Amino acid sequence: MSYVLNDPATFADESAAGFVAAHRGLVRRVPGGVARTSATPDGHVAVVIGGGSGHYPAFAGLIGEGLAHAAAMGNVFASPSAQQVYSVAKSVATEAGVLLSYGNYAGDALNFDIAQRRLKDEGIPCRRVRVTDDIYSASPDEMEKRRGIAGDFAVFRAAGWAAAQGKSLDEVFEIADRANRRTRSLGVAFTGCTLPGAEEPLFTVPAGHMGVGMGIHGEPGIDVRPLPTATELATLFVDGLLGEIPESVGASDGARVGVIVNGLGAVKGEELFLLYGLIAARLEDTGITVVEPEVGEYATSFEMAGVSLTLLWLDDELEQAWTSSADAPAYRKGAVDRTATAPAGVVQDAIDPQLAPVTAAGSEEAAAAGLTAQLVIRAINDVVEAHADELGRLDAIAGDGDHGIGMQRGTRAAVDAADRAAAAGAGAGTVLSLAGDAWADKAGGTSGALWGAALRAAGVRIGDSAQPSAIDVAEAVAAGRDAIQDLGKAEVGDKTLVDALVPFAAELSAGVAAELPLAEAWTSAASVATAQAKATSELLPRMGRARPHMEKSLGTPDPGAISLALAMTAAASALAGRRSEEGEVK
Repeated sequence: MSYVLNDPATFADESAAGFVAAHRGLVRRVPGGVARTSATPDGHVAVVIGGGSGHYPAFAGLIGEGLAHAAAMGNVFASPSAQQVYSVAKSVATEAGVLLSYGNYAGDALNFDIAQRRLKDEGIPCRRVRVTDDIYSASPDEMEKRRGIAGDFAVFRAAGWAAAQGKSLDEVFEIADRANRRTRSLGVAFTGCTLPGAEEPLFTVPAGHMGVGMGIHGEPGIDVRPLPTATELATLFVDGLLGEIPESVGASDGARVGVIVNGLGAVKGEELFLLYGLIAARLEDTGITVVEPEVGEYATSFEMAGVSLTLLWLDDELEQAWTSSADAPAYRKGAVDRTATAPAGVVQDAIDPQLAPVTAAGSEEAAAAGLTAQLVIRAINDVVEAHADELGRLDAIAGDGDHGIGMQRGTRAAVDAADRAAAAGAGAGTVLSLAGDAWADKAGGTSGALWGAALRAAGVRIGDSAQPSAIDVAEAVAAGRDAIQDLGKAEVGDKTLVDALVPFAAELSAGVAAELPLAEAWTSAASVATAQAKATSELLPRMGRARPHMEKSLGTPDPGAISLALAMTAAASALAGRRSEEGEVK
């Protein structure tokens, strides 16, 4: 558990502020994360990493010479938003371009990809490398589905070294990508971890046992086994990773590996060194040479008692990267020049888009529709606040347990934006669009990106010029549905919020086509969404973090579908109340 905190919702921001205060000579705060105090040299590629908070020293601790130029920092166990990634990248980008690198999780992939498109649209060259080192999270035939754990460090080292050599964006990408393809990791957990403010850990491990193949977001192990001796654990690690030597490793490379023995939070240094000694001996017995091993904490998960082994199969160029000098808050090696300073004005486009002026609607009717949209956003926030703990518990069964707090952060930000827009007399389109942008920015993660995209798409369809009709509203909901499916790629049956959203949109469209009042049609559609959300308990997840633990989720409904149903039911009550006040929904 976390002993030092104020409000769990502000934990990540307050921690980041303290981190920057402690390392002012190395890092500076930029919108969405942190960056080096030194400017990116002209003609050098900027390496931008990132992910959720709760994994220190990943990601902020790995900012510095020989490593990354900046890190986008999401909330606890949640990816940074696209706006955060974009702002951080802009703060360090040069004409040579940006390489984005991050763990392969659904929320990170969504938000980093959106930011990448935005950077490219502005003429900034940008490529990305998703880290996929965890051998337990998917089979060798589905490498692209594997998640990133402590192997992040190996890839970031390769990318940072290549950028420091002044290599082109394509060259930096190729070296980082090669490092990823030649990196394999396996982890175990002896206990779970607890989110700040939570009373229970995300998962538990039976006494005298360990979970094999756990994730760094509190995802439980794929397999539970009796607790081994240290020698047996070393054997499990080495044999597991040697059972999958990357295809790209050739005889000409020699049998040389970079090794990372990574503690997840509660396993202490003496234990890690004991384990490394046994691992090194077993590797040497098989004819493998260990090159400058790393033993310590590189990617943690709060107080989780666990450990992982990572092997990076080296070639000559990757060995240069692995053994090179670096100077970051959490990692120092060799000698690095610290004399460069950041020039004024290095941060670009750092203005919070939520503070931009709001244009009033063109008519009283359109402004009244904006007030209705505000009431709907407020109702959604109220129901999320009431059910946040329940949503977190549902998510913890096969995921990382952050869905409740993520929805809280998103809806709170959406309410603030909706209130500001409605107070300025904005129409429903602007209220929904700004609420969506704020939701996506502050929530981060997969649900933040999806809800944000849906509200913006709905807002664009409704617009601000007039009072929307029931048909307009149904078409706006359909636009939101399309935005979610286009961005997330989920279909009905994948056990996501789409399983509730698609039938909701269909029922709403059918109701308004039958000329039912909007509030009545919405209430009926919300009932359908609720039934379909509950029915997801019989599905196995085919996407997202729950996929590696699909059997554990059987019998439990999808938290995203449940939160969608709760939100739509709350919205129905808001619309019904508005209708009773004014005779019809405005």
